[in-house]
Amino acid sequence: MMAGGGIGGGESNSRPMSEINTTPLVDVMLVLLVIFIITAPLLTHAVKIDLPQATSQPSPEKPDIIDVAIDGAGVMYWNDQIVTLDEMGMKLNEVASKEPQPELHIRADKDTRYQILADVMAHAQNAGVQKLGFVSDPSPK
Repeated sequence: MMAGGGIGGGESNSRPMSEINTTPLVDVMLVLLVIFIITAPLLTHAVKIDLPQATSQPSPEKPDIIDVAIDGAGVMYWNDQIVTLDEMGMKLNEVASKEPQPELHIRADKDTRYQILADVMAHAQNAGVQKLGFVSDPSPK
């Protein structure tokens, strides 16, 4: 009786193949070779770019900071000194004429009326203050 099928019959087909099939390896290598031949000229193409030149000049000195605080009752403070809106307008005119112009940091209480804050910002704009920022407390309740 013949067990198994196949051309040669017998036990010769039940042994593992001792030869490595290199055909898939050669196919992959040829595909990679073609890809590299096509892309290699593209990698050597250079684009001319005008890059900026670095300078070693010192950075300008940091301007002064002026702290304007407004509490919930509408009282205004200029660097921790109580001022009126008219006095603040005069101080803002002095600040706007300085070079470099100081930064104006506004801290307002959460209960401050918006009208008071808008008046301070309007006086700063009319005086010519260029740098105005708001300071807030990021801590959660």
